[in-house]
Amino acid sequence: MTTLFDPLAAGALRLPNRILMAAMTRSRANDDGIVGPMTARYYAQRADAGLIFSEGIYPEPMGKGYIRTPGLASAAQAAAWRRVTDAVHASGGRIAAQLMHAGRISDPSLLPGGATPVAPSAVRPSGATYTDHGMVPHVTPRALSGHEIRVIIGHYGAAARRALEAGFDAVELHAGNGFLPMQFLSTGTNRRDDAYGGGAQNRARFTVEALEAIAAAIGADRTGLKISPGKALNDMSDADPLETHLALLRAIKPLRLAFLEVAPDPVPAVPHAALRPHFAGAYFAGSGFDRTTGTGMVGQGLADAIVYGQLFLANPDLPRRFAENAPLARADQETFYSGGERGYIDYPALPEQVAVE
Repeated sequence: MTTLFDPLAAGALRLPNRILMAAMTRSRANDDGIVGPMTARYYAQRADAGLIFSEGIYPEPMGKGYIRTPGLASAAQAAAWRRVTDAVHASGGRIAAQLMHAGRISDPSLLPGGATPVAPSAVRPSGATYTDHGMVPHVTPRALSGHEIRVIIGHYGAAARRALEAGFDAVELHAGNGFLPMQFLSTGTNRRDDAYGGGAQNRARFTVEALEAIAAAIGADRTGLKISPGKALNDMSDADPLETHLALLRAIKPLRLAFLEVAPDPVPAVPHAALRPHFAGAYFAGSGFDRTTGTGMVGQGLADAIVYGQLFLANPDLPRRFAENAPLARADQETFYSGGERGYIDYPALPEQVAVE
C-alpha cells in the first residue's frame, strides 16, 4: 500500500515524500512586496516537505490583497525570492511559487494610486480587508474589460517566467478561496455576457487561459492548479460547483498539467472522489487532514499526496514527526500575520537523537 513516505513523480518534479506544505499567508514581506532573510529561513526550516507551496504571491500590483504580502511583479521581487529558493535547495527541498491574484478581495489602500479592485463583475463582497489601520469593509470592484483580462493573463505568464528565473521548481495558479480565477468560475461573482461569462465553459476560460500562459512560459510539466470547489470563503457562491469544476477539468485536460491541488472545506460540498478520476496528473488533497486521515487518502488511492497547513507551520520537521509518531506542536494564531520572528521562525524542531555506542 502506498504511504505518505513513498516518493512521487509530478510532471518534472520528483518528490521524496507525499507530505506537502500548503501555501499560507504570513505577511512578512515589506511594503514593496519584497521578502527578506527571515522568509528564506522560514522555508528552509521546512525543506523536508515533499514540496513546499509558497505563500500567495501577486503576479502584478493590482493583484495584491493583503498587507505585507510578496510579489513576483518586478525584478527586485524576483531577486529576493532567489535567496529563498537557494536556501530551500541548499537544505534539500523543493518549492513552488503560488501565483495569487486577489481580484475583488482587496482595498484601494493596497493598490497602485488607490485604484479600485477589479473583478469579472461589479459585485461587492461582504466582509472586510485587514489593514494596518484595522478592518476596512470591502468596496464594490470594477468589472474588467476584455482587453484588461488579456493583460492580466499576460502578467501571469511574465510572473511565471520570473518564478523560474528566481529558482522556483514549479508554479501553481491559485484558482480557489474566492480570488480572481474563482471569481470568474463562480456564478455568484461572474455576471458577464461575453466570452468569459455565462455557461461553465465560458466561466472557466479565464483560468484556462492563465494556465496556458504559465505553461507556455515554464512548461506544463512544472505547472499546477489549486481549486477549492464549493468553498464559501470570501463570500463565494456557485449554483453548481461540481459542474463548474468538472467543466474546468475537461478544459485543462489537453494541457497535461503536472499537478492539481484540491482544498475544499473539511466537509466538502464537492468530495475528492468526484474530481480525482477527471485529472490525469498528480492529485494533491488539502484542508483539514491529519496523519491518520492523510494516510488513508493516499493508501486508498484517493489522492497522491496530502497538503498540510497549520501542522507544517508549527512543526517545521513534520515528516519526521509523522514518521516517529512524535507529539505535534500547535500553531499560535495570534502570530499568523503579526510580523517578526515570533510565530514564524521560532517553532522548534525535534532534538536530534544522539547515537549511543
